[in-house]
Amino acid sequence: MIRESILAALVTASAGVPIGPASADETADLAAIHKQLNAMQHEYEAKIKSLETRLAKAERDAKAARSVAQAASKHQAVAAARPPAPEQIAQAAAPPAPADLSAASAPIPEQSPAPPPTPPTSQNAFNPGIAAVLNGFYLAASHDTKNPQMAGFALGDEAGLPPRGFSLGESEISFAANIDPQLAGFLDISFDDANNPNVEEAYITTKDLGSGFTVKAGRFLSGIGYINERHAHDWSFSDAPLPYRAFLGSQYGDDGIQVRWLAPTDIFLEFGAEAFRGDSYPAAGAAHNGVGTETAFVHTGDDINESSSWLAALSYLHSSADDRTTDDPLFSAVDHFTGNDDLGILSLVYKWAPGGNPTVRNLILSGEGFYGRERGIFDSVPISQTRNGFYVQGVYQFMPQWSAGIRYAQVNASGVSPLLAGTALDDFGHSPRAETALLEYDTSEFGRLRLQYTHDDAGLKSNDELLLQYTVIYGPHGAHRY
Repeated sequence: MIRESILAALVTASAGVPIGPASADETADLAAIHKQLNAMQHEYEAKIKSLETRLAKAERDAKAARSVAQAASKHQAVAAARPPAPEQIAQAAAPPAPADLSAASAPIPEQSPAPPPTPPTSQNAFNPGIAAVLNGFYLAASHDTKNPQMAGFALGDEAGLPPRGFSLGESEISFAANIDPQLAGFLDISFDDANNPNVEEAYITTKDLGSGFTVKAGRFLSGIGYINERHAHDWSFSDAPLPYRAFLGSQYGDDGIQVRWLAPTDIFLEFGAEAFRGDSYPAAGAAHNGVGTETAFVHTGDDINESSSWLAALSYLHSSADDRTTDDPLFSAVDHFTGNDDLGILSLVYKWAPGGNPTVRNLILSGEGFYGRERGIFDSVPISQTRNGFYVQGVYQFMPQWSAGIRYAQVNASGVSPLLAGTALDDFGHSPRAETALLEYDTSEFGRLRLQYTHDDAGLKSNDELLLQYTVIYGPHGAHRY
């Protein structure tokens, strides 16, 4: 069409030349004009042909690009609906490999789009990531640690320390997988020193409820406090602080349901509530038709600058005990309690790392205050006991792989009836406390050697404890540190 329009214009222009008897000069001029017209016609035809060729090529390229994009989009949608393979989780959790700087200046070869990989079979699509944690101890102590004591407190079964000598601490195997686009599952089986397996956590959690909500159901560690939700191998020290041992039996976990809501604010602000069966210390007996414990918590935090940040939390736990039994090491007897426990926890954490990079140096300061009351019947005697405690600790990584830390902890219990004098609830005028120091060498994010010393003055006899611990993690297990 373009060619015809140009030719028509040229013919119209030539038609305007007068026709009649022509002189020799006029004949020469007409010949020159015809020659120029022919040259222009050939030139425009060549340009038009070139444009048509380029237009056709561009249309072919655009069509091919759309086809590739549609195929890639379809493949990504299929892959997104599929849970990651265990080796992909392991690669994501492993430390990044050093960059190959020699390849930075190499020319980038031209590559054609690779065909989408073949989707895995249904048998492999939902295979869980499997990880293992080995956690071993050697403990030297001036007194036996088999029957722990804490003046004024009846302790739960899990409040003790490792036995003297060599022991295999709480090693564990975990299984994690996406169930579908809406749910994920987690199972953690731990083994004690006697090789007895125990299901520590087994729960499902939602992935895409929207509006900041997440729901967890099954058996899990409660979100109260700062360290309660973290597994023991991820603690900054080898044992739980005294208040956790006194009030929660080291940490509270049970069968139940949890709801969290992450508020759409500029700073981190999260609210949570839980309902548990009530079979774990300080609860017992699954009171109130199997809903014996309720908790609530709020977490908040923000960056102070590029090198430091803070976190604060407020938690509350209410539990009911129906004939809770605990050992009394003083009389080699069993104590019985039926009643209620109320506990509040205030948590504060400060973190510092130069430029926000904790790999070379970092400092973590944390502390928690506990206040609670226990009311009910203890060994047939009515009690209403106020209890409180706190701990403060700091861990400083002073160079890559090396850290040092200190911790001080203390708990107190109010006096009880003279009828309970000499029992586990009698503090004998003593305030349990403990001072701890550690030196740690990390082989990587997944391997640790730790030397820890504690002067334990929790019972009526002071105990000096020197503990050597190793912890290794292998399999697709995400790094916890910092």
